[in-house]
Amino acid sequence: MSFDQPMPPFNASDPTASFLSTSCLDLLMIELVPMTYRVANELDASEPSSSPSLDANSSAPATGGDASSVAATGSRRLDEDEERDAVFFRLEGLGYRVGLGLVERFSRDRPRFNDTLDAIKFVCKDLWMLVFKKQVDNLKTNHRGVYVLTDNAFRPLSRMSTDPGGRAVLRAQPFLWFPCGIVRGALAAMGIAATVQAETSELPGAVFQIKTTPLKQ
Repeated sequence: MSFDQPMPPFNASDPTASFLSTSCLDLLMIELVPMTYRVANELDASEPSSSPSLDANSSAPATGGDASSVAATGSRRLDEDEERDAVFFRLEGLGYRVGLGLVERFSRDRPRFNDTLDAIKFVCKDLWMLVFKKQVDNLKTNHRGVYVLTDNAFRPLSRMSTDPGGRAVLRAQPFLWFPCGIVRGALAAMGIAATVQAETSELPGAVFQIKTTPLKQ
């Protein structure tokens, strides 16, 4: 636990405010991704697959083989795409709830943003500093609702090491899904519907692409 004086941004007028060491988030991120993979596979394994169909003229399963070699019920392991989608859904959803709560707490005394770009700047500066202890290094926009945020030293990836097989970037991708949810949830709390995608081509850098719809009036 850190005993350093908390630095802005935080809601200084909130009497219930509490603070945690940034190491807590680091440890959470380290455990969250592998835990989510385990949960996704365990839940799938607990659901039996459908029973084999029966041939119209036989009480045995229509498999074309010996009935003794076929189990009436069973479970299968998620294939790679199904596993990826299940893990993304869970991690992004968890992040969404975190982002929603953070902005509801830390922006409640601020005036409502009148422009989407101002909300994006809040994410790049205040939210990023609050969660990742630095600001975004670069922000680009096409002025048609697409914003690209570049963090050259993204904290959740900063302690990852490369491996001889060159698969470090691929292994790092799931660690971006929870932060994607945080960004989407934060924008939702400010009335902005958005889709958020992130990728890394070289550790520890990360690039987030945000596609938004206009602020709700």
